Amino acid sequence: MTQTRYDVVAVGNAIIDILKVVPDTFLADEAITKDAMTLIDEPRADHLTAAFGADVTVAAGGSAANTMTGVASLGGKAGYIGKVAGDALGQRFTHEFRAAGVTFNTPARANPPGTARCLIAVTPDGHRSMNTYLGASTLLEGDDIDAALIRAGKVTFLEGYLFDRDEAKAAFVRAAEIARAAERQVALTLSDTFCVDRHRDSFRHLVAGHIDILSSNEAEILSLYQSTDLETALAAARKACPIVIVTRGDKGSLIATADETVTVQPIPVSKVVDTTGAGDLYAAGFLFAHARGRPLAECGAIASLAAAEVISHMGPRPEQNLRGLALERGFRV
Repeated sequence: MTQTRYDVVAVGNAIIDILKVVPDTFLADEAITKDAMTLIDEPRADHLTAAFGADVTVAAGGSAANTMTGVASLGGKAGYIGKVAGDALGQRFTHEFRAAGVTFNTPARANPPGTARCLIAVTPDGHRSMNTYLGASTLLEGDDIDAALIRAGKVTFLEGYLFDRDEAKAAFVRAAEIARAAERQVALTLSDTFCVDRHRDSFRHLVAGHIDILSSNEAEILSLYQSTDLETALAAARKACPIVIVTRGDKGSLIATADETVTVQPIPVSKVVDTTGAGDLYAAGFLFAHARGRPLAECGAIASLAAAEVISHMGPRPEQNLRGLALERGFRV
């Protein structure tokens, strides 16, 4: 078996996040659906970029990419596979991502479309409404999957957003198969109810046949198993997958296996500033701790700590060193 050098290697949509604090009236004026992720085209992205103006927060993002920066901040070894263009945004993504300590060597695309961007409107209640131009990120193909990198990771983490294009879906499945063949674990985030509604049958098949760790929020797991009752959906999920994570906002989270359900309490924050990246950083804490062999309750506690840090400020990446925060609370990292 190939030696592991990484705790987690992720495959996802490489996106630049552009965040703006706005009043609720801005959402109405711009026809933005609150608390949703809406796919947009390039002209719409250009319009919203102009509407956001200059006072914005810009960060290398994308769901699985955010998770990898969290793993690195915890002191873990993280690798990433995702597609950017060779434009200014792509160069910024690459620079910031590597500066965060994440291995990222996927070749940039020379031709249009440009690097993906997600325009995130954050309202005073801390909720975020995402408008995503996928651009080059969806042009990830099988040839972009670095088999050696996948084999070198203890866990391969797959981002559900990639399922919206057949070529990217094929790359996604290839990464899972490489990881399985190398006897690595495979984790999947459902990403958004939008993705689940579009790809429910494919996701169910993938979870049952390829996935060791399923990460979702409550709405996503209910949609996946077409249920209005969390216990019913959780029962279906735990039959299909060894470890199932369900985040529930200020209610905390649940981590379920065939034999037990661990209830994880949230870590309070003085003020929720921006929920962008909360689920991503929860996944970072869980996957890092799990890769290091920690018990489920400890994995959940470290995950909650990472999520609490990221919702206390603007942006999807930790501002404080997560390893330092974890050590202060007595965790082994």
